[in-house]
Amino acid sequence: MSLSIASLNSGSNGNCYYIGNATEGVLIDAGISCRETERRLKRLGLSMKMVKAIFITHEHADHINGLPKLVKKYYLPVYMTQLTKSNLRAGWKEIRATPFRAYEPIAIGNLSITAIPKFHDAVDPHSFMVSYNHIQVGVFTDTGRFCEHLIKNFQQCHAAFLESNYDEVMLEKGGYPQHLKDRIRNGHGHLSNKQALQLFLNHRPPFMSHLILSHLSANNNKPEIVEELFKGVAGDTEIVIAQRKKETILYHLPAALPLRPSEITRPVNNKTKPKIQLSLFDESKNQQSIVSYSPENAFTINENHTTHRG
Repeated sequence: MSLSIASLNSGSNGNCYYIGNATEGVLIDAGISCRETERRLKRLGLSMKMVKAIFITHEHADHINGLPKLVKKYYLPVYMTQLTKSNLRAGWKEIRATPFRAYEPIAIGNLSITAIPKFHDAVDPHSFMVSYNHIQVGVFTDTGRFCEHLIKNFQQCHAAFLESNYDEVMLEKGGYPQHLKDRIRNGHGHLSNKQALQLFLNHRPPFMSHLILSHLSANNNKPEIVEELFKGVAGDTEIVIAQRKKETILYHLPAALPLRPSEITRPVNNKTKPKIQLSLFDESKNQQSIVSYSPENAFTINENHTTHRG
């Protein structure tokens, strides 16, 4: 009756997350090779036979590199938006995919998968909520800023994969060209450690058991920085750092009672508000405001843009 979750890989070198129950599971993104996906599932005591579908967040290469071989070998159904499919590289558009729309749940066996709009420099990016037996798991990576969709769904999560991509000072002082620095932090790129921590402190629900911090930059972040930031304020939530070259362990979330309306909107009350150092380096004063998604502030990208750094 439990729901099991693991990161198979997380970072600009490839992203792939497993969520499943005792009989079926799904992959959120397929950014590592078919062989590595198989190996990592096997080390977790799982197999591709458990995987019943693949859901794609967006078209960047680190989220789809393993998709063609996985589909060809296992005949798996693939779900992505029509705009995402139309923006795949030449030769990949022949992949058969079922389109989805935001907030229209899709049933895969007893799992329910719901797409959530988000901000990222892709043509039609989405996060996902996966539900089973009243357990809710969110996958919130490659999201450039807070918005009402992210906050509302994060507040319902028993566990979440949450992006913590970069340390603001490391990015500012690092060797990336200015245009790439701006792209990462311009609200259509990635969440910083500071932003991820703010979301966690302000909107973590009292029943959140696991937070898997994901998509850490290899050049502008360090796992020990992220761990230091979160461990001191985690409370009863287990903090996990997803790795770039290795799977996490398989975490099991027990069946839950249906959420009451008051639980959906009530974050943890931090009675003691410790002074938190938001970086192990000098603090940056950059701050993103909370925004709402609407067609008026949607964005487009060059249709040939499929590579990604961050």
